Amino acid sequence: MKTDAFIGLGSNLENPAAQLARAVAELAALPGTVLVAQSPFYASRPVGPQDQPDFVNGAVWLSTTLPPHSLLDHLQRVEQLHGRERLRHWGPRTLDLDLLIFGTQTINDERLTVPHPELSNRDFVLQPLLDLSPDLTLPDGASVAELRRRCQDNHLRKLPPVTRKPG
Repeated sequence: MKTDAFIGLGSNLENPAAQLARAVAELAALPGTVLVAQSPFYASRPVGPQDQPDFVNGAVWLSTTLPPHSLLDHLQRVEQLHGRERLRHWGPRTLDLDLLIFGTQTINDERLTVPHPELSNRDFVLQPLLDLSPDLTLPDGASVAELRRRCQDNHLRKLPPVTRKPG
C-alpha cells in the first residue's frame, strides 16, 4: 500500500540550493517511491544560532510503499551521502531531511515523531507544504494553511528555480 509522505529539506552549506536539488533526485530514486511534487526553494534566517549562513528550504511530496522507520533510515543515508555532520543543535548543515507527515499516521517513539513536532512553528516548512498541497491537513485535522497564517515570520524569500547545467 502506498502512503503520501511529505519531506522537509534544508541546507546552509556547500551550495545549499544544489544540495537540495540533488537530494530531490535521490529521494525520487528511493525503492517503492515516486516523487509526486517538489516545492520551490526558500531562503530564510537560521533558527537557533545566528552565526551561520541563511538556510535554503523546500519540501517534496512522495508516494511510497516504505514503512515510516524504513523511510527515515533512507533519509538519514541520503544526509550522510551529503556529508551531514551533527556537531551542534540547530547548527549549520549540508543537508537536513525531516519526515514531516506520513499519511494520516501519528508516530511518537524514540526515533521518530510524526507529524514533525516543530512543523507548526516554521514558516519555511509550512509554506513549501502549502505549495505542494494547499488543502493539506495534519492527522489531527489542523489546516496547514491556518498554521501558516498564525506562524511567526522568519523572513522567508522565494528563490528562483535551480537550473541544471548541461553535461
